[in-house]
Amino acid sequence: MTRARTIVNPGALNLRVGELVEVLSEAEIMATLDEKGELEELPFMPEMLAFCGRRLTVHKVAHKLCDTISHTGMRRMERAVHLTGARCDGQAHGGCQTACLIYWKEAWLKRADPGDSPAAAAPDDAAADGGARDLAAPAGPGGLAAGRRLLPIVEGAARKELGPDGEERFSCQATELLRAAPTCLPLKDVRQYVMDVRTGNAGMFFTLRAFLVGLFNRFQDRSRHALPSWLRIREGLRWGFVKGRLAGATPSDILDLQPGELVRIKSKEEIVKTLNQDLLNRGMGFEEEMSRYCGQTARVLSRVDRCIDERTGRMLQMKNPCIVLEGIVCAGAYTVSCPREFIPFWREIWLERIEEPT
Repeated sequence: MTRARTIVNPGALNLRVGELVEVLSEAEIMATLDEKGELEELPFMPEMLAFCGRRLTVHKVAHKLCDTISHTGMRRMERAVHLTGARCDGQAHGGCQTACLIYWKEAWLKRADPGDSPAAAAPDDAAADGGARDLAAPAGPGGLAAGRRLLPIVEGAARKELGPDGEERFSCQATELLRAAPTCLPLKDVRQYVMDVRTGNAGMFFTLRAFLVGLFNRFQDRSRHALPSWLRIREGLRWGFVKGRLAGATPSDILDLQPGELVRIKSKEEIVKTLNQDLLNRGMGFEEEMSRYCGQTARVLSRVDRCIDERTGRMLQMKNPCIVLEGIVCAGAYTVSCPREFIPFWREIWLERIEEPT
């Protein structure tokens, strides 16, 4: 039997937002992984190999995350960061287009001196929003096809056993986050907010507001079960106050939007008319956080027709593609300053094409 290697933590780097780091070489990273290609239950994915030897800045300190699998609230993550411009391109995971921010354990990084010569040039067009600029482009020159040696242990970890129906299933950081972050982080734990401000993840005002929104949502959730309807605030809705009313099929619209086109996000009042009582439009959810962008204009970044289901690892194929908008991410304002920065998917019925400004 293969025995798991004992991983020795060389010590935390205690990184902050904006610090320059260098991703270790393949050999150095492989020395930290167990026989499953993981460190502290977090997988090292094939898409990450293209960043080895590159220099990037810390975009967010990933000390916590919101649980989107079992919806238990916030979870604690140890010794991990997100790097600017380092999103998963899905090449080793069936072409998944979710474009998640990659988690980097501090053991896979080292501080870099700006005066030293880098091992490899870092991408100089990384967006300040965590890389939500060109989701179709590979992570490095040529992506995984650039002649990099794809290590079998890492490649094998990208697949799960076939499902009962023989369907292919994938394993990635998003599907394994509950193992990598097994501890729940209660709202009342003040240390997380101190960490947000101290690391540079968020300013003091943003952090305080996110905490108050979390406190309000906690009250609203309990009020729906404990209070009569006439005593509830705004029907017990969570902050953002999004309520779908349709009981049957939800409507659709086909605009055939293409990358580069300019659109306006419709008003919240218009969008809720397309949602059922679970805030879904043909299976696609509209989150309260997305309502913050209603009325804004943005350019179409890409069309999305496939993504991995985090719960099962199945590849979901969309009958009607969704739209990704340039520069728009989940900022965590309504989710206790979660630093994951999901890229929201937009139904075309929630958008309207507008003319280019003269």
